[in-house]
Amino acid sequence: QVQLVESGGGLVQAGGSLRLSCAASVNIISFTAMGWYRQTPGKQRELVAMTTSDGSTNYADSVKGRFTISRDNAKNTVNMQMDSLKPEDTAIYYCNLKKLGAYLRDYWGQGTQVTVSS
Repeated sequence: QVQLVESGGGLVQAGGSLRLSCAASVNIISFTAMGWYRQTPGKQRELVAMTTSDGSTNYADSVKGRFTISRDNAKNTVNMQMDSLKPEDTAIYYCNLKKLGAYLRDYWGQGTQVTVSS
């Protein structure tokens, strides 16, 4: 019912840029929040950036000033521009949608690999 498709991942050298995009199969205006998480093997998935319906944003301290999240309600997409990439940014990045109803429900994409070489 809710399908999220990520794109834009790839291999980039340190200092380079990538732009991730998440396309949703549903109207994203109904969701409480949308954002991106990332995960490396053996490590816990962590929040990278999140935007809520009121326009507020939250970023992990490690990416502040380098990553920018945005949403396009007309296209039902959430994007994240990643600049000044570092090797420690290497991870699988997952699109995440949250919807508050009877309970807070999470929806996840399949992930897109980002690899930053030194």
